[in-house]
Amino acid sequence: MSIGNFLIGLKVLEEVESPLNGKLTVIKDLAWGTYIKGGGLTQCGGVMQMVWKSALKNLKKRKIDFKEILILGLGAGGVTQIISNFWPQAKITGVEIDPVMVDLGKRYLSLKENKVKIVIQDALEFVKKKSKEKYDLILVDLYIGDDVPEKNNSLNFFKSVKKLLSKKGILVVNRLYYGEKRKMAEKTRQDLEKIFSKVEAVFPEANIMFICSL
Repeated sequence: MSIGNFLIGLKVLEEVESPLNGKLTVIKDLAWGTYIKGGGLTQCGGVMQMVWKSALKNLKKRKIDFKEILILGLGAGGVTQIISNFWPQAKITGVEIDPVMVDLGKRYLSLKENKVKIVIQDALEFVKKKSKEKYDLILVDLYIGDDVPEKNNSLNFFKSVKKLLSKKGILVVNRLYYGEKRKMAEKTRQDLEKIFSKVEAVFPEANIMFICSL
């Protein structure tokens, strides 16, 4: 740890190499607590915790009782802590392609398998399989570094996700919203508006969250 990091209360807890996400760094600091960085961005915990809290707080105010929740792009599971606080009785299923992220979540971000059903699988494969499961709330956060794989940002992908929603289900999609990233975010908005009756936007930090209703 450098002297500069020491002076601002920042400590690197671990650095690992992921075949999918590249170099991942677990950091603890006084301002944001413990979080994971990869591809130059906070991937889980820290500021991302605040981004998701802002979007989910919007839903909490609506007094909707979510019983079955699906997370596509579980990462290290930071958002599960917010879900457990807002909807303690909800059953959570988290789909994550990178087992390295899941392992870091278990060791540093209180990700527990007894609270979350963890599925190590590509999100596209998961949503395309014939399943009778329906979810009241689906969260989509499928970034690798600062990019979303094209297969997870298509109209057909969102149509497949929609099929997993219950009758009054809600979908929340996270997108970065700065510089060139706005172009992808606006494409996502256009696709979502083609298949959902209502698409709202929440702007936490440098992100945009699309809240979609059937």
